[in-house]
Amino acid sequence: MTIVLSLLALLVVFLLGMHLWTRHLTKVGLQTVPQLGKIIPVSGGSIHYVEKGDPNAQTIVMIHGLAGQLQHFTYGLMDELADEYHVIALDRSGCGYSTRDTAEMGLLPEQARMITEFLDAKGVTDAVLVGHSLGGAVSLAIALDYPDRVSSLALLAPLTHQMPKPPEVFKSLEIRTAWIRHLIGNTLAVPIASKTAPHVLQVAFDPETAPDDFLERAGGALGLRPSAFITASQDLVGVDDSIAAQSARYPELKTPGGVLYGAQDTILSPAMHGPQMQQFGLTYQEVDGLGHMTPITVPETCADFIRKVIQNAAKADNTSTDIG
Repeated sequence: MTIVLSLLALLVVFLLGMHLWTRHLTKVGLQTVPQLGKIIPVSGGSIHYVEKGDPNAQTIVMIHGLAGQLQHFTYGLMDELADEYHVIALDRSGCGYSTRDTAEMGLLPEQARMITEFLDAKGVTDAVLVGHSLGGAVSLAIALDYPDRVSSLALLAPLTHQMPKPPEVFKSLEIRTAWIRHLIGNTLAVPIASKTAPHVLQVAFDPETAPDDFLERAGGALGLRPSAFITASQDLVGVDDSIAAQSARYPELKTPGGVLYGAQDTILSPAMHGPQMQQFGLTYQEVDGLGHMTPITVPETCADFIRKVIQNAAKADNTSTDIG
């Protein structure tokens, strides 16, 4: 009994130490990447966003991927388009400086609803959705559930179909028990993330190279918070629970657009998530030599793709109007 109590005491001391170290890293992360924009409350949480460009121009709404934040777009892509369009980049609920009330907000229909409520508050009625990775799945969910709110889809390395298992680099996020998720998030996850960040970034950017200023300029330091781990775990589980039902609805998709993939993407398989979207009315483009993080590594290429999607959608709309 004495040995058991001693071991329990050591465990408590260890977890307390990890919790205190987590609080320190969280403080550093918030100081490194301060809030950039404004926050709008929605049912079930709030949405933090930044915007640039002429509010009277076509609105582009940028939605980031798993364990990301809006700085993935402000890093370079937003500036590539802000002279021509009204560009909004947002933190999905629970990410960055946005919030969510429950784990259920990780389900794709809920993420779509919260962003659509945000668009209502902003008065955006014909958004061009630019979704990267998991943000691509959320963009498709919005187009399916609120088709009259979306003018076109420009999807960058999107998640479109259910995967047999999560990418290896995200395997540790596959936690379905809430109290375990919160315990790990508030003790072990952040210190471990601070040590493994270089490897994780190398895998995420492969075959390209992660920029040296990723933690600051791309907002990566915001990942050093319990809420970032908890939200990412909720997202991974929530999307896995809802992507199959969503993909079964793709024949209903009426929104024009396109998919852009790096041919060497090691996070999501281009073959699994890209070409088959052509049967649902989306174009498909694959660029050799690029990986998963194209909004950061090749913002010019992504901007050209987005412009092309917008132009094609406008031409199709004009043709339809002429016929009518």
